[in-house]
Amino acid sequence: MAVTTKGTLLVEGHELTITNTNKLLWPEAGITKGDYLSKLSELSPYLLRYCRNRHLTTIRFPNGYDQKSFYQKNAPDPVPSFVKLAPLDGIQYVNLDSLSTLLWLGNLACLEFHPSFHHIGSTLPAEWVIDIDPTLEEEPRIMEAAHIIGEVLDSLHIQSIAKTSGATGVQIYIPIQPGYTFEQLRKIGYFIASYVVKIYPNLFTIERFKKNRGDKIYIDYLQHWYGKTLSAPYTPRAKKDASVSTPLLWKEVELRPSPREFNLHTVLDRLKKYGDLIEGVPLQNLDAILARLG
Repeated sequence: MAVTTKGTLLVEGHELTITNTNKLLWPEAGITKGDYLSKLSELSPYLLRYCRNRHLTTIRFPNGYDQKSFYQKNAPDPVPSFVKLAPLDGIQYVNLDSLSTLLWLGNLACLEFHPSFHHIGSTLPAEWVIDIDPTLEEEPRIMEAAHIIGEVLDSLHIQSIAKTSGATGVQIYIPIQPGYTFEQLRKIGYFIASYVVKIYPNLFTIERFKKNRGDKIYIDYLQHWYGKTLSAPYTPRAKKDASVSTPLLWKEVELRPSPREFNLHTVLDRLKKYGDLIEGVPLQNLDAILARLG
């Protein structure tokens, strides 16, 4: 049984109450809540980059990743004075813009961070993401699938980064110049998805219903939309290995790594070595492909 401990932390001038630091949140990985908060603190410069100024949904696991969980859209009461809110459609979302807010959420056992695709006050996408979602729980072809889509984008002169979802999938992340609409990006997504389904009919599908997909990998170009969310780059995930959604070099994708390799035990050393790989991709101009699609 976990030892109950309680204390306070002074973070950015704010006093945080920290509870149950010895509680195991990922038992197989040996990660306690205290460990988690320490790792979140180190991850914060990278995770906050993709969560600040957005509407945040979290998933809370009060007793660990393999126990009962719930989605949290409305900011949990009581809300500390330093936490900024981002109202939208009657929901008081959290704006995850500071280390103190991140550790407050971490202490509440928020193990996953899913920001909106658009910034607060905007209806335009902040980036473009193509979600590649395996139908099978174990899918050894997922990196092959990501590599194929990356090559198609490259042939269209669009630079991109593959990132593990932290679960079973991979997402293709494309930083974009501001001004494009969700409708425009969905049009390009449909074009690319339809093309690879035609060329690789035994690998890909755009069938929305999982029961009709067989063993094919779903290209979810529809997920990228106003009001929807996706796992943030560098968010931990509620999986046995404490996996983390991690951007990859394309030469790594070619080696077909397992998404489990990228986790709370390994990600910080990786960030020291490579930094944020997404930040190295210039904002992409999509005018040429949009003109081609009419």
